[in-house]
Amino acid sequence: MENKIFDIAIIGGGIVGAATFYQLQKHHPYLKIILIEKEKRLAFHQTGNNSGVMHSGLYYKPGSLKARNCVEGRKALVEFAKQHNIPFDVCGKIVVATDAAELPFLDKIYETGMLNGLVGLQKINAEQIKEHEPFCQGIAGIWVPETGIIDYVMATEKMVSLALSQNPESELVLNEEANKFEKAGEVNSIFTNKNIYTSRHLIFCGGLQADRLAKKDHVKLKEKVVGFRGDYYELTEEARHKIRNLIYPVPNPDFPFLGVHFTRMTNGEIECGPNAVFTFKREGYGKTDFSWRDTIDALSYRGTWKLFFQNMKFGINEYRRAFSKKLFLKTLQRLVPSLTMDDIKPGRSGVRAMLLNETGDTRDDFRIEYRENSIHVLNAPSPAATACLAIGDNIREMAEKHFKIS
Repeated sequence: MENKIFDIAIIGGGIVGAATFYQLQKHHPYLKIILIEKEKRLAFHQTGNNSGVMHSGLYYKPGSLKARNCVEGRKALVEFAKQHNIPFDVCGKIVVATDAAELPFLDKIYETGMLNGLVGLQKINAEQIKEHEPFCQGIAGIWVPETGIIDYVMATEKMVSLALSQNPESELVLNEEANKFEKAGEVNSIFTNKNIYTSRHLIFCGGLQADRLAKKDHVKLKEKVVGFRGDYYELTEEARHKIRNLIYPVPNPDFPFLGVHFTRMTNGEIECGPNAVFTFKREGYGKTDFSWRDTIDALSYRGTWKLFFQNMKFGINEYRRAFSKKLFLKTLQRLVPSLTMDDIKPGRSGVRAMLLNETGDTRDDFRIEYRENSIHVLNAPSPAATACLAIGDNIREMAEKHFKIS
C-alpha cells in the first residue's frame, strides 16, 4: 500500500456513509477521501435489506433531527433520483385504522404530519380507503401522498460513483474490515484485515457496529446497539393485484416499530412485513442465526432486559409470528381480509440497528457526535435511508467546523 495520507476516511459503505462521501466530495472536490466497507459490495446490510420506502416524515417528533432530516432528505433524494435515473415512485401510502381504539392515535399521527410540514395529508373514511386500495378494509385512515419507494442500493452505488469522479485520488475499498485505529500526531492509522491506511480525520458510519467502532476509537458510550431482525413475506404473482402501493397499520404507541405493512417495490413485487424480533446475531438474517459474541454482548446489558420486560407481550407475539405463516397471515388479514395462505410466500429478512439506552428506550433521535478528529454516527435507524442526503450534509457541516475544512 502506497504511503498516501487521506484527508478523511469514512468507515461504512451503507447509504449514510455513501451520502456523507458524496456531500463532502461534491462541496470539497480537492479532498482526498477513502471509503472503507468490510463487505464485498456497498449497501450490504441495513440499506440493502430494508423495505425501500421513502418516508414522508409522518411519525417523528416535530423539531427532532428525524423529522427535519426526513422531510429535507426526502426532497433531496427525489431530486437525486430524477437527476441520476434511480428507480423511484412517489406513489403515496395509506395508514389504516381497523379498530375504534386506534382512532385517537390516527389523529395524533395526522397532527404530527401537519406540524412536520407534510403536503396533501388527508383524513379519509372507509369508502375512500377503498378508492386507494380496493382490497383494504378499515374504518378510517390517512392518505399520505409524499411517501414513495426507491432502489436504495442503486442510489448508494451512484452516490459513491459520483464522489469518486470528483477526485481521482479518492478511493473506495471493499472487502476490508477496519479493526484498529491509532492516532499519531495529526494523523490516524486505520488497520484493516488486509492493509493500513492513513487519514487526518475519521467519520464512522458503522450502522450495526456503531457502538463497537466507537469503543475502538476510545469513545465512552453507555448505550449499546441491539439488533432486531425483520422477516418479510411476498405476495405471489397471482395476488399482487390486491395491493396498489403502500398500506400501513396505525402503529402501537407502546411498541417502537411501525407494524407489519404492505410495500410495492420498484421492481413490482409486493412485500409484507416486517415483524420485529430480537436477533442473536447482529448481522444474522436467518431465523436460527447465532453468534456467541453478539448474544452475550446484548444479554449482559441491562437495557436489553428492560426492553424485554417493558414489551414482553409484544415480543412473544412477534416471535410466534416469526415462526408461523398462519399467524403472519392473520396479521396481514386485518388490513386485507381476502388474503389466503396461497397468496403469500416467505421473503427476505433484514436487521435494524437500535441504539438502546440503559432504561430500554429505543426511540432516541438521530445521534451524531464529534470527538477530537473523528465524527461518529451513533444512532441512525429509520428513516435514515430516506434522510441520508440531509444527514450527509449535516456531517459535512460538522466536518467543516471541527476539521477546519474550507
